[in-house]
Amino acid sequence: MATPGNYTFIFNPAADKGRAAGKAGMLRRSISIFDNASMETTMFAGHAGDIARAAAMEGATLIACGGDGTLNEVVNAVAGKPVRIGILPVGSANDFLKTFQPSVAGHEEQIRGFSSAGSRKVDLGLVDFGKEGTRYFVNSIGIGFTGRIAGTVKSTPWLRGELSYAYALVSVLLGYTSLKMHIKINTPDGFVELNEHVFAFSVSNGKVEGGKFRISPGADPYDGLLDVCILKAIPKWRVPGYVLKYLKGTQVNDPEVIYCKALSLDIFMPESEMMHMDGEVIESAGGSICITAVPLAVEMLCQP
Repeated sequence: MATPGNYTFIFNPAADKGRAAGKAGMLRRSISIFDNASMETTMFAGHAGDIARAAAMEGATLIACGGDGTLNEVVNAVAGKPVRIGILPVGSANDFLKTFQPSVAGHEEQIRGFSSAGSRKVDLGLVDFGKEGTRYFVNSIGIGFTGRIAGTVKSTPWLRGELSYAYALVSVLLGYTSLKMHIKINTPDGFVELNEHVFAFSVSNGKVEGGKFRISPGADPYDGLLDVCILKAIPKWRVPGYVLKYLKGTQVNDPEVIYCKALSLDIFMPESEMMHMDGEVIESAGGSICITAVPLAVEMLCQP
């Protein structure tokens, strides 16, 4: 059955460490049900954003076909514009969907569903790096421990899924030391300030990170707030116990963890450190960084 509307499917064949490329044929066949749909394949880093900007000018509904990184590129290209964005998860983790739409059908059924899908605006997080500019995140950011884990996952293409995260966690832990951070959190109830060493620092819009870790189990992408989860400096021998807590989301009740809702945060790091933003790695982030919740900033397709 043909369906009305203008759809641009932005396909990242490099998603899931290149394994998404094998889904190209399925995608081409499936979009034939639309009267006016095109499949645009990304060729280089940043290309998804270029495609999204051009398609948005033509009034297209954008479908990000990749992982969280592809969605991040598309959102950053068109945030603030009157455009709807759908997600076809062909990446390795697809973490944001675990909060936004946990029950996901097969790919072909999802594609058919886009024609009748509703939409809902969701919050974003905005990171201001000062002279280095700003960038939105959809699901989460992490500095230090989780940033390095994301970097190791990216650099081990021979591993995938949960095994790649387990390998990265152990590899990073062996040489890791806690970070000195000055953090000021603007919460709905006032300010919380820390000036100490931190083992793990995460700010989230979605509940899940790294496939199964419930970094921010109370996150709600519609509440106009970000969830902050900070694990204070702990000895390495205690890390396995915290891994189990993060998998269950029970770390939020631990005395060594600060967990709260935030309107914004100001952080300062005297030394540069690795950071991830929706799983995409920023090799060197440091100095003063401001993180702000941006309520209902982008409209996303959702199934009933």
